[in-house]
Amino acid sequence: MVFGVVGVDLAGSPRRWSGLCYLSQDMWCELERVKGDDEIIEFISEREVGLVAIDAPLSLPRKGGGQAYRECDRRLVEMGVRLLPLTLPPMRMLTLRGMRLRERLERLGYRVIEVYPGGAQDLLGIPRKSKGLEALRKGLESLGLRGLRSDASGDELDAATCALVGWMYLRNECIEVGDPEEGIIVVPKKFK
Repeated sequence: MVFGVVGVDLAGSPRRWSGLCYLSQDMWCELERVKGDDEIIEFISEREVGLVAIDAPLSLPRKGGGQAYRECDRRLVEMGVRLLPLTLPPMRMLTLRGMRLRERLERLGYRVIEVYPGGAQDLLGIPRKSKGLEALRKGLESLGLRGLRSDASGDELDAATCALVGWMYLRNECIEVGDPEEGIIVVPKKFK
């Protein structure tokens, strides 16, 4: 049986859109936007999925008490990747939602990893969505993704990036950054 990867660009609130991408073994993308966690789980459960790659912190800093970064976050900063501190209220909300979603998915038997599409885009040498959706779409296509709609939202293109990182991870083309007891972010080995 052939399994694909689902990338999830998770919003901090179920009132906002989250982007989803199912990436098949032949690098074909199915994109969608949903709001609720049940919709995310339904999208995943309707496909043959070997891995779910989520753009959201899936753990809190071990030390707690206002720590802005986990070890994995600090390592990404050292690699030149920009990210937001977990002490910001919207990031805290996203983290808690991501942790709940991961728990639900793992209870259903799915393997889940944390990814960061902006960081992956930096490391792969393609533009982030802030540089324009067309530029990001073309960058993803240059890496082999197919089926990306010309009207895809930024959330969907970030979800496609998440799925690509998951696809690369299954092919041993990624590294795990951080402390396994605190949290790991999976990033591509290929640097720009």
